[in-house]
Amino acid sequence: MACPPTARSIPTCWRPSKPASVIGAYTITAEDVSAIVAPIPNDYAEKALRDFLGYTSVREELGERFHMDVDLLDALNPGATYTAGEDVLVAAFGPDRTGEVARIEADKTLRQVRAYAADGSLLAAYPATIGSEDNPSPSGVHVVEGVAPMPNYTYNPKINFQQGDNTEVLTIPPGPNGPVGSMWIDLSEPTFGIHGTPEPALIDKTGSHGCVRLTNWDAEELSKMVKPGNEVAFIG
Repeated sequence: MACPPTARSIPTCWRPSKPASVIGAYTITAEDVSAIVAPIPNDYAEKALRDFLGYTSVREELGERFHMDVDLLDALNPGATYTAGEDVLVAAFGPDRTGEVARIEADKTLRQVRAYAADGSLLAAYPATIGSEDNPSPSGVHVVEGVAPMPNYTYNPKINFQQGDNTEVLTIPPGPNGPVGSMWIDLSEPTFGIHGTPEPALIDKTGSHGCVRLTNWDAEELSKMVKPGNEVAFIG
């Protein structure tokens, strides 16, 4: 049974290796293979010429779908070719967290985003990259203004940062490998947001350009629990 390429919950074609197992089997489909795009250039001007910044390998696609580092995927499947019809071992990540967020804390010291309900209970905690020395995140309390799945990204070197030799405003197309990944949660501080990433392995290890960066799957999960007006406090 085929799974949608951007499935968030455990796909129906995922098969546990035994009851309550954290590892199961998945059969790679023709749709998985056909969704792969050509390698994506680093230069933003070249990115802007594309229509969609999708996954560049089945390994990457499955790693994101099953919330896994591709190195772990490879370790579970030595010798895998990641072709249609092949069975591979993948992680069972469980259902999405649910609830209504009242307040978010972006903790710069712990490199973590925490989402709280109105009663103060913790709904979720995510590893995060929060700003950098050259591009620090804002301080104080801001609010969520909206949510944009699969967003375009407007690059403006006069407002954002300098990328390569690009000095003109560019519109980067959407996709999980776009500069802000597959999800943008807009904040009241201009140009700042909580968003996904094309490089999940680097979360909490390298600086962002001032924003709050999560894995695509965590940003998507959080987006379903927030609403305009939620407070976002930068601490640490």
